[in-house]
Amino acid sequence: MAKRQDAAQQIGLLDIPAGPARTPTGADGHRERLRTRLLTAGPDALADHELLEALLFLAVLRRDTKPIARELIARFGSFAAVIAAPPAELATVADVGPSVVAAIKTVQAAALRLARAEVKSHQPVLNNWDRLMDYLNAVMARERVEQFRVLFLDTRNRLLADEAQSRGTVNHTPVYPREVVKRALELNATALILVHNHPSGDPTPSSEDVAMTREIRDAARALSVVLHDHVIVGNGRWLSFRREGLL
Repeated sequence: MAKRQDAAQQIGLLDIPAGPARTPTGADGHRERLRTRLLTAGPDALADHELLEALLFLAVLRRDTKPIARELIARFGSFAAVIAAPPAELATVADVGPSVVAAIKTVQAAALRLARAEVKSHQPVLNNWDRLMDYLNAVMARERVEQFRVLFLDTRNRLLADEAQSRGTVNHTPVYPREVVKRALELNATALILVHNHPSGDPTPSSEDVAMTREIRDAARALSVVLHDHVIVGNGRWLSFRREGLL
């Protein structure tokens, strides 16, 4: 009889007064305490593994996510490195299935989209250099292979497009000056900023980097397109050709 009453109450057939609120225990209690701390004290009150736990709540239901979060941090080194890790590598960690991978990559995509929106906020890119570097570091600093990107700017130096032109190996990516300039003309861009990363973490340009930059500069100049800069992104460091006197 008691079981029938419980079932009827759950589907709304019986109006039985609720008893005193119960404090969740175990994994449910831990989740509630962590959520409360996040919402009341802010994300800075959470350690890396706790913030990752809170993220995993979205993908792992009704179980303790702390072991998964700690294993991910141990494997990749930090919250940021977990978020940036390739899906295939994330999936090799115990108890990390497609739902967990999707949740992690959704957070990464949201962070990059927010950073890109800040860069594209109708302000001249050159007036928001620190914000631009934050975005480029987020996009490229943890890439495992070289990636070459071009920022296409309008006559007021506002961002028209940010496009990855090519991906290469750990120390080389093919770049074709003619294709870069052709794309600038298609977009009606009047200025460019070149960007690529060094997976080694050292942003020092190679002789090939310098030569390629000058080829693009000369090809663009012939069509009245200005090359403002070439930025090399390392791990936590970056180098500007303009500031180093290489342009």
